[in-house]
Amino acid sequence: EAACTLMMGHDYSQLPVMHGERSVKGMISWKSIGSRLALECNCVTVQDCMEPHHELPEDASMFDALAVIAAHDSVLVRSRENTITGLVTAADISEQFHLLAEPFLLLQEIENRIRALIETRFTVEELASARDPADQDRAVTEVSDLTFGEYVRLLEEPGRWQRFGPHLDRKSFTDQLKRIRDIRNDVMHFDTDGITDVALDELRRFRRFLDQLQRLTTTVPGTA
Repeated sequence: EAACTLMMGHDYSQLPVMHGERSVKGMISWKSIGSRLALECNCVTVQDCMEPHHELPEDASMFDALAVIAAHDSVLVRSRENTITGLVTAADISEQFHLLAEPFLLLQEIENRIRALIETRFTVEELASARDPADQDRAVTEVSDLTFGEYVRLLEEPGRWQRFGPHLDRKSFTDQLKRIRDIRNDVMHFDTDGITDVALDELRRFRRFLDQLQRLTTTVPGTA
């Protein structure tokens, strides 16, 4: 009852059973409790529902931890002082993956939406005219052949802009696009400082803006 109360109160899926901060007896989890109850086993103490634990040193590679967590749902972390300092679970890995992957996924969605908005409005010749002057030998036959900077060059020309977003401010839009380009360059070059919260929020907002723009331009007559 004490273990279940702790897990429910703190939203834990498992707990280590320990004697002091160095000695681990095993693990108890909702899975281990449920399996015993399903088989009508005695479940009075944590020992009745305990399973072997798995641990790694704190300097172990995250890739080593992934294999253990995939097989056993969690892994305990042992410090250089030989104490258990915490545990890593599948939920922790999922959260960390989300933090690492979100900027890449947002940038992919942003670029796909920009391409979708551009490809129905410009000819191949117009797309090619936005090509970087220093890279004239590169073939441009469709919008996916353009770089992010070339999207900006394409839309900065007032005449072209009228076919892209006649009711939007060209400078405001292209300024945002340039900012997204700069964030993209930092992300794609794996800036050691990582992406800031401000930059991540900017990616989220711009993705939502493009979503709205894409919906409106496909439903309002004369804008596609």
